[in-house]
Amino acid sequence: MVAMVLTAASVPIVSNVMAGYRLRSSITNITAAINTTRYKAIYSGYPFAVTFSKSAGTYQVLSKVPPATSFSSVGTPIPFQTAEMSIDQDNTLTFSPSGMISSSVGSPITVKLTYKGKTNTITVSAYGQIKVNEQ
Repeated sequence: MVAMVLTAASVPIVSNVMAGYRLRSSITNITAAINTTRYKAIYSGYPFAVTFSKSAGTYQVLSKVPPATSFSSVGTPIPFQTAEMSIDQDNTLTFSPSGMISSSVGSPITVKLTYKGKTNTITVSAYGQIKVNEQ
């Protein structure tokens, strides 16, 4: 009887902890994609971009290798979220070889990720400094 009560009480706690882990994992995936893509642009000496898809829950890395005039996919789209998780909007971050970042949705550069009522906001400066605010 005591074991059943303890088990019933611990299920919501474990569920909340797991939700926090999933959200932090997705935040880590997104910030790593931003950092890695910026470093690739600096190292390679040509523009790169990363596109976040709200509907698919994926990001896609792109490059514009000279003499190309448009971006081409690098690999396949990579999932960054689980079911019930969403970002606020589609967004493409473009990285110049100088390290400067621009966004298809303007400034400030933000990505909001929501999961089970919790929203974290990733803010990226024009030169790649990343801050994550938990709400």
